Amino acid sequence: MRNTVLIGSALAALVATPVSLPIASSANLAFSQGSQAIPAESPTRRVRKAGKKLGAAIVTPALVRDVRFKIYQDHTRVVLDLQRSTSFTQNRLKNPDRIIIELQNTLLGKTAKERLAEAAFPEEIAIAQPHPRSVIISLDMNAVSDYKLLPLTGPDRLVVDVFQHHAPAQSAAPPPKPAVSDAVSAPQDQAVPPPPAVPSAPPAPESAPPPPPTPPVPQAMAPAPRASAPPPRLEARADRKDVKIIVIDAGHGGKDPGAIGRSGMAEKDITLFVSLRLRDLIIKRLGKGVLMTRDRDVFIELEDRAKFANAMGADLFVSVHVNSHPQRSTKGVEIYHFGEATDRRALEVAARENGTPIKDTGIGWEYLVADLLTTKKVQESLELAWTTKKSMISRLDDYYDIEDHGVKTAPFYVLRYTSMPSILAEIAFITNPTEERLMQSDAFLNRVADSIFDGIKTYVKPVQTAAR
Repeated sequence: MRNTVLIGSALAALVATPVSLPIASSANLAFSQGSQAIPAESPTRRVRKAGKKLGAAIVTPALVRDVRFKIYQDHTRVVLDLQRSTSFTQNRLKNPDRIIIELQNTLLGKTAKERLAEAAFPEEIAIAQPHPRSVIISLDMNAVSDYKLLPLTGPDRLVVDVFQHHAPAQSAAPPPKPAVSDAVSAPQDQAVPPPPAVPSAPPAPESAPPPPPTPPVPQAMAPAPRASAPPPRLEARADRKDVKIIVIDAGHGGKDPGAIGRSGMAEKDITLFVSLRLRDLIIKRLGKGVLMTRDRDVFIELEDRAKFANAMGADLFVSVHVNSHPQRSTKGVEIYHFGEATDRRALEVAARENGTPIKDTGIGWEYLVADLLTTKKVQESLELAWTTKKSMISRLDDYYDIEDHGVKTAPFYVLRYTSMPSILAEIAFITNPTEERLMQSDAFLNRVADSIFDGIKTYVKPVQTAAR
């Protein structure tokens, strides 16, 4: 598993105002349990292009000014205070099983070295500088069940939340030699209460959207009964009762087949199959209304997809896609939310899905105006991305050899121009022979839909649907 991310990269998206648009016969609603769902045709009965990859430039070394940690009831939070933004990679090694997070072109500062020498860090977390321009964080996966990386700005820092198989016990006395204050999203001299799983990120300016088309008129919503939930992990956040309508966006369609595998299987058929299954799960098990940007093999412009979601007042937007890569050995899952591309590869994925040249795919900071993305959308999109990624890896890894490419940001059109928390899931690589064969199996695609549903469910009902 390898994932390169830019710490301190701008998180931005346009807040579009819902307006009235012409009815598009391809935009469809599925609200009630009693409505007849259109059965998904298996993509194995139907019959696309590879991305490109380049390396990222190396910059002058940045200092890790300080290293802090705090033990909470269900996780340990480690904070690396940075001189400025930098990039990092993630790799999973075996024998022993561990995650290596490498901060590239980075040096440990004097304060950070002293802190590491004197602090009693948890045994499953190790921080060191093995090379002159490389700082690594090593996580013992025999003791760790999951982790989150949260690059933040103002000031620049990398937050690592580590979830143990057995959550650390809260003792009456403070731990020996505490190395951190509670401050994560504030300066070190400001104490704050234990933060939620995903801290807020600063807003960034965006440009105004093009004028929208007219959406279809929604049908009356009659939510289905909820399913019972697994035992919860202790969690402070309450249900998100304001989430009532979820837009599911099946990528590509009609004249746009998306990526095509060597077998002739098209991305558009895979995404439709998964999206229809996901729709049914949300209606029947979560009791939420669902809007489909398409529920059959038709072409819908990206602009119409985003504006449809905005105009219908959707509360979440989930876009389903299939990945491709020039190296056929590349496989796995990656989840995106909107922002500046975390690396060249992320920019290329966005360019492919947007259908635009790479040079025209960037955010275009020179055209940004005073419209600001609310901190809430940035935070919620990031959290939805992490809960979905975590669920997909957890569920699919029980059956398949799944690689975790993590959560990334990139300027996808449908993420940029939607006003609600939104993510884009690249569920597998059609250019990888093994994963192409898997996507010819309805059982695999059903499990993919199930895992995305679990992520959405955990986001909407975090107390009842804590991680497995």
